[in-house]
Amino acid sequence: MAKQSSFFPMMIIGILFFIFGFVTWLNGSLIPFLKVICELSEFQALFVTFAFYIAYTVMALPMAYVLERTGYKNGMALGLGVMVLGSLLFIPAALNAEFILFLIALFTLGTGLTILQTASNPYVVHIGPLESAAMRISIMGLINKTAGVLVPLIFTALILSDMPTLSSESLSQVQIDELASRLITPYILMAIVLSGLIVLVKFSAIPEIEFSEENDKDDSILNHPRLILGAIALFFYVGIEVIAGDTIGLYAQTLDVENVTTLTSYTMVFMVLGYLIGVAFIPRFLSQEKALLFSAILGILFLLGVAFSSTSTHTIAEILWGWSGITTLPDSITFVALLGFANALVWPTIWPLALEGLGKLTAKGSALLIMAIAGGAILPLVFGKVSEILGSMQEAYLIGLVCYLFIFMYALKWHKKSSWS
Repeated sequence: MAKQSSFFPMMIIGILFFIFGFVTWLNGSLIPFLKVICELSEFQALFVTFAFYIAYTVMALPMAYVLERTGYKNGMALGLGVMVLGSLLFIPAALNAEFILFLIALFTLGTGLTILQTASNPYVVHIGPLESAAMRISIMGLINKTAGVLVPLIFTALILSDMPTLSSESLSQVQIDELASRLITPYILMAIVLSGLIVLVKFSAIPEIEFSEENDKDDSILNHPRLILGAIALFFYVGIEVIAGDTIGLYAQTLDVENVTTLTSYTMVFMVLGYLIGVAFIPRFLSQEKALLFSAILGILFLLGVAFSSTSTHTIAEILWGWSGITTLPDSITFVALLGFANALVWPTIWPLALEGLGKLTAKGSALLIMAIAGGAILPLVFGKVSEILGSMQEAYLIGLVCYLFIFMYALKWHKKSSWS
């Protein structure tokens, strides 16, 4: 791919990353919402994340083969088309208020995003020098998480503006059915926007990625430990990222905090701040490896803050945003939001480190990394089950220590492994 013509492709990819963020982080608002209208337990509600993220694992390798046949540009258009279908499936789900229909719609959306993610991430890595890839992915992440900041606020304003407290106990069946039907118009609008993007991508001048001939004779991605270990690190990362972004509202619901469907925005704000640091400092002042190392250390510290801080005092909130008047979040919830800052630079730094030297194996390597997004399906369910067993969501957050410890080791030495011996 010609480096001098990278602006327009980056602009198109940036739009797609905004869509990724909008669709993905809508789940954080959907979880407490569907918990009420479908009358679910906390554990059952977390199947929202399972249905959405398991699509990445189930569909990643098939979609990699699709990309080899269609090319990356046509693959992006195909992914958007599948997402249109997923958006429209929300209509019968909302009309019937059936949880299984919502899960099918979410799986379909996840399938479309699988194609888009498998195609777009290698674009960002290979569109410029490898040592600045984390900076470019940080820009994409900044766009992605800006959408993540906006979508809970939009969701709450459009659907729950007259309901500061979301509880099935105070609603009749008629009210629950009416509440479910409010999802129809937003998802119709989403389908229309995605259809417009298909036209934009299909008729744009995005070039195909051209890979070097390196590793032409090496037909197995299993021979690349930095890739395999990077995929495991991404599994743990996506798991703890989704836990931080999508369970914060559910956790706040147990503490009777108001406007719980907006709280994913808090986590996303801190992720945006982290991405801004990545854009400003990588690679000029901060290497990709050190950024990953610092992220893991911060994650461990913030997790300890979640587990051992107060659920009633608001000291941290007053320190962080007392100037804005938003000081009512308990300290433990604020530390959940702060995990967004620790998580921000993990995805941008692991991708270039894991894909280094793959050459024509990049498509398969990218598919493997996309499959690792299954962490977002599995680990939140583990979190939900652990919280049920312990009787405490606050202590259940400590399972994230395993995630950050693995990421720490990958940043420290495992990303350097060029062979298993």
